[in-house]
Amino acid sequence: MMHWRVRALPLLAAAAHAPAALAAVNSYRFLHVTIDTPWHIFLFLLIGIFAPFILMVVLMWRHSLRKRDESRHQDGQKPPHS
Repeated sequence: MMHWRVRALPLLAAAAHAPAALAAVNSYRFLHVTIDTPWHIFLFLLIGIFAPFILMVVLMWRHSLRKRDESRHQDGQKPPHS
């Protein structure tokens, strides 16, 4: 069984001979940044901010309808057909 240093030797030799320019990453290479980019980020975050509020309004609305149906049922009226 080979020792870990012997297995790592080819990797270290290749890394020592690789040019330093290969290690540098150009941040604009993977994402094309334009003047519209801040607007896209703003709209994406806007959805994340307003989604919980929209969910809260929908849940409050459903809860109020359910409470109204329960109060009608307790007053002796027929329950609605679902």
